[in-house]
Amino acid sequence: MKDTIVFVSLAGNQSSFFAALEPLVRKAGRDVVHVCFHEGSAKELGKAGHRVFNPFELSRNGELPAFEAYDIANPALLIGHEKAAYEISDTEGLLLKFRRHLAAMEKVFDTLVAEGRNIVVVQELGGFTSVLAAYFVARRHAVPNYFIEPSFFKGRFFLTRDSFSAPRIPRGTGGFSEEVRSVLGRIRESQTVVIPVKDRLHYRGAFHKLTDPKNWRRLFEKLVEKHLLKHQEEFQHIGGHVRRHVRMSMNAAKLRKFYAEIPAGSPFIYYPLHVPADFALTIRSPEYLDQLSLIDFLCRVAPIGRKVVVKEHPALIGALPAGRMSGLLRRHDNLVLLSPAINNHSVLRQAEAVVTVNSKAGAEALLYRRPVLALGDSFYRDSGLVTAIDALRDLPARLSDAVPPSEEEVNRFLQDVWSASVPGELYDVQERNVAEFAGSLLGVLRAGQGSGGAG
Repeated sequence: MKDTIVFVSLAGNQSSFFAALEPLVRKAGRDVVHVCFHEGSAKELGKAGHRVFNPFELSRNGELPAFEAYDIANPALLIGHEKAAYEISDTEGLLLKFRRHLAAMEKVFDTLVAEGRNIVVVQELGGFTSVLAAYFVARRHAVPNYFIEPSFFKGRFFLTRDSFSAPRIPRGTGGFSEEVRSVLGRIRESQTVVIPVKDRLHYRGAFHKLTDPKNWRRLFEKLVEKHLLKHQEEFQHIGGHVRRHVRMSMNAAKLRKFYAEIPAGSPFIYYPLHVPADFALTIRSPEYLDQLSLIDFLCRVAPIGRKVVVKEHPALIGALPAGRMSGLLRRHDNLVLLSPAINNHSVLRQAEAVVTVNSKAGAEALLYRRPVLALGDSFYRDSGLVTAIDALRDLPARLSDAVPPSEEEVNRFLQDVWSASVPGELYDVQERNVAEFAGSLLGVLRAGQGSGGAG
């Protein structure tokens, strides 16, 4: 049987990157097939000679499968990601879309299995129905599915096999390497926020995104693709995307008068805001999707004399509803909204404790030996270095007894995180990175393992 990697992509940058990996994958003895939930990319890959499936064509005819066939008892939670990400409420439309994607992936698998292929699916972690369909069809056919997500360390990534859960970090038996010691030293010294290459353009204010000529050119191209060429794609809610950024720009302007500096001489609990509607919330920890309600609760239960300090995620400044946030600030005199320009490491250094759902900031807080209370599913939840909260009602009591980890324990755990991830940057098509990423991917596939998950 021919070993074959099925790369699933949702956008042009994704399909281009996976296409760049293909020669190296083939050289290593594996075949490559692409599934593009972006018709423009599917056509381009086809013209370039790649084997590619267009799931939108495959789902136009035939019966649609039932969710029960995939042990999906309640798809409402799964389509909740797109409801939050696209800000839409069309339940029936999303369920139909999900079933069409399942039908398309079944046809892809039927074709490849009939050809005698030994398949493995590789795709970026995400909560969109296209990604979910590829995962659930793979699971039904006992085909390995590897989710790619950035590691805690810049230039490294996790490959999590057959699970939506956060990567599980195996406990190592080796010592603390000089390489990791040096990396952690640079992070502490530079106080650099780790931004994956694929997300760099998101770390700007909404106003700058709206005034960037490149974004307007891309908007025009997407409108042509959708309305003139009639191409279908996953990210086709163009109007909603534009309206959201206009609203974010207005929210940022309204909240600017509330922005404050780090409280001087006053102990505080820090809650770093997550990216709204991110997979880490919508699928991994959906009970905490409404972060403003969580902040309201935290303000009500914080010990007397303790401030609650929050800061917007730098990738989505202005995503907070200005009306709700200003209402919280009026209602709670212990709530402080920091300027998003303040370095996150500066806040972590001064925080008395950090409360987070599953933000990477929780792991960064360990660098400064801060007590961390982890509410959701994260790669550090089971580290033994944080206080894991199973139910929100337990948070008040645990706030008072959270203890800082030792430097030795932190170093040992972050060494394990380093070892559980592999080198490479997703969607960076520079030749050196493509070679490194391909080598890492192939190494994990040969071992038949990954970062693991809780099921």
